[in-house]
Amino acid sequence: MKNKVAEFRKRFGYSQEHLASELGVSRQTIISIEKGKYNPSLPLAMMMAKLFQTNVESIFILEESDYKK
Repeated sequence: MKNKVAEFRKRFGYSQEHLASELGVSRQTIISIEKGKYNPSLPLAMMMAKLFQTNVESIFILEESDYKK
């Protein structure tokens, strides 16, 4: 799954550390999400959307290969 977490984070002026703190996760979790190595849980994705004042679909993009497994 592709994501725009880094784009939104930078738009809001957050460091990875600050975003992690706001969401109650580690900086490593944010790094892994931004690199596409880890897909967040639904509650975490929804917390990100609320923090970034948008919907989940604006941050996370489901690709065709994601649902053909």
